[in-house]
Amino acid sequence: MDKKSSPAGKENDFKRPPKKYAPKGLTILYEDKDILVVDKINGLLTISTAGEKENTAHYILNDYVQKGNPKSHKRVYIVHRLDQDTSGVLVFAKSEKAKQYLQTEWAHFSKTYTAVVHGQLKEKEGTISSYLLESTAYKVFSTEDTVKGKLAETGYKVIKETGNFSLLEIQLYTGRKHQIRVHFAELGHAVAGDKLYGKGKMGIKRLALHATTLTISHPFSKKQMTFEAPIPSYFRVIMKG
Repeated sequence: MDKKSSPAGKENDFKRPPKKYAPKGLTILYEDKDILVVDKINGLLTISTAGEKENTAHYILNDYVQKGNPKSHKRVYIVHRLDQDTSGVLVFAKSEKAKQYLQTEWAHFSKTYTAVVHGQLKEKEGTISSYLLESTAYKVFSTEDTVKGKLAETGYKVIKETGNFSLLEIQLYTGRKHQIRVHFAELGHAVAGDKLYGKGKMGIKRLALHATTLTISHPFSKKQMTFEAPIPSYFRVIMKG
């Protein structure tokens, strides 16, 4: 995290629980009495589903803040989500008030992703814009129906290219479901490892999409804070392919 963005005062008076309660599958990037920011591994759900209740970031972090006491009134609140197969920065609130502030201001916060996509893009920098709609099969696609569809805008810049792949820095201007994956798949450059919208694994072990940085304003101090999750080393492995 950018040291300049670290809030002073009461937020830093927080004392973290003992290491034995450290959340598995999640690296804590920052924590105070109001928010909890982690680096989520790929393969871990953000919240529970009908088929999975406990192996989720929300469940694991609730157990963490309760310090092993299931009767504790402490809990974390969902602010936003990352797809199960997407890794990176994920922020939770520790109160309803903090949650409401973060969600209200969410559209104004800066979100940067890193992705490896198939092929080489003709335009090395630009913005993809379309209206997205979800089918009855829960698959998202672009539509010309501006009433039913929701506007989605994705900015990107090519950082590195090889014969088969491109490494991109992506700015998420809107936060629609599967937005990045759909936009690049429809552009003909699906995210590597995307089994739903792309070419499947093709020997690739994971979805090559990572939430790299998130800049927010603290719900109470209102100070700007930037959190960063290191780009997975496996992305470099893919780029060599």
